Amino acid sequence: MTKAVILLSGGLDSATTLAIARDRGYACYALSIDYAQRHGAELAAAEKMARSIGASEHRIVKVDLSAFGGSALTDVSIAVPTEGIKAGIPVTYVPARNTIMLSLALAWAEVLKSHDIFIGVNAVDYSGYPDCRPEYIAAFEQMANLATKAAIEGSKLSIHAPLISLSKAEIIRQGMLLGVDYSQTVSCYQADAAGLACGKCDSCRLRRAGFTAAEVPDPTRYRAPG
Repeated sequence: MTKAVILLSGGLDSATTLAIARDRGYACYALSIDYAQRHGAELAAAEKMARSIGASEHRIVKVDLSAFGGSALTDVSIAVPTEGIKAGIPVTYVPARNTIMLSLALAWAEVLKSHDIFIGVNAVDYSGYPDCRPEYIAAFEQMANLATKAAIEGSKLSIHAPLISLSKAEIIRQGMLLGVDYSQTVSCYQADAAGLACGKCDSCRLRRAGFTAAEVPDPTRYRAPG
């Protein structure tokens, strides 16, 4: 089977992306990044998704982005917004996160002699992150094919973003067809140790709206109010 590296956060989008890559016949090498985010529940979810969807291998790599901060996800002194989705780039944007993650995926892909990397970015139902745009993915792919030994020797690398133009509802419907168990995914920016979601942050709001629009019961495990 052709090998592919799949960036797997443990959330809804990345789990669907892993399922899509597996359905396309790739041997999937799932890569999760422990970047000192607010909680580790999503990494535990990633391990579950890698097993249930059938990744050939799953690795977790540590990169401590809290050393720089600048985001509500890497600096506990910055509160995660819960008042609703607003225009502009939110404080939950992590500087250079996707660039760092894709670079690590690129390194593993070269070692595996893989020509394919999958990432679950989305430019429709997303929170305004600049590194989720189609032009960013195209630019990274171009850079990767200038920077690597494999590309110079004639093995072109492709960055696949199969969710980039889909709504959250369309993503959920596709995942359901592929058998993704969304109850085991964690998307919340401030989930507790058990993976229970707050139901108030931007990510929770987008996720809940997606299930509503898809007319699928929301299987997300929420914390009790109060």
